[in-house]
Amino acid sequence: MKYKQIKWIILILPTFTIGLWEYIRHVFLLPYLSMEMGNILSPVIVFAVTILFLLKLFSILEGIQEELRVEKARKAALLERENLARELHDGIAQSLFLLSVKLNKFGKKTTIETHPDFQKTKQTLQQIYDDTRQAIENLKQLPAPELFSWTNNIQTYLSELEHNHSMSVDFLWEIPEDSLSAKEKIELFSCIKEAVMNVIKHAQTNWMMISAKESEHGWTCEIRDNGVGFTNAQIQSSRGFGLEILENRAAAMNWTFSINRVNNETIILLKKEY
Repeated sequence: MKYKQIKWIILILPTFTIGLWEYIRHVFLLPYLSMEMGNILSPVIVFAVTILFLLKLFSILEGIQEELRVEKARKAALLERENLARELHDGIAQSLFLLSVKLNKFGKKTTIETHPDFQKTKQTLQQIYDDTRQAIENLKQLPAPELFSWTNNIQTYLSELEHNHSMSVDFLWEIPEDSLSAKEKIELFSCIKEAVMNVIKHAQTNWMMISAKESEHGWTCEIRDNGVGFTNAQIQSSRGFGLEILENRAAAMNWTFSINRVNNETIILLKKEY
């Protein structure tokens, strides 16, 4: 049943019901039913018809509206994915490729090309470039309907992480998706991935925990691991490139960023306050 048809039925049905009842009442029931009893039965019959039919129609109408809302959100997400893919391709990917070309030329002109650190830099740059290209390809592909949920996307990413890096990840997410804007979802997911990669590269552990919860005044997201970590003094004196990226992303979104070492665990905390 179409949306427009449901609206017309909802408008017409009470009027049609009372009209039909009055006709039956005056033509067939008048000798058997008093005027007073007929007046009492009129609202009762209209209410019964409303319960039997209109509530069902309202339920169908709400279902249609929910489908429209989901489809609208899906189209907005697809448009955002296309824009992100275009920005990555036109900006970061091309810059990384140009940097790789210049690095190769520089290595050929000097004796530094065979140096282990130079080779490691080239490998790191190539890996970043490959990851960027893969991200672009992933953004160009339509997400499966069952993976459309943003939270499910995080879980899928963590499942791939567990498979590829033999990492055990405890995931506890209590922030409703409606509480985050589209930009917040993108930035928060990026922060989580950056924190996860830092754990993989430096923590020397096979366990981490990602949790998030909402409060009356905002929300918090916590990434913790039981790896080698840093002392609090080291954290304050020197931060790696990954932590700087995290801190800058949080600052750009007006979130609070902190990293601490508590009970042999490194805890990265992102917090938003309303």
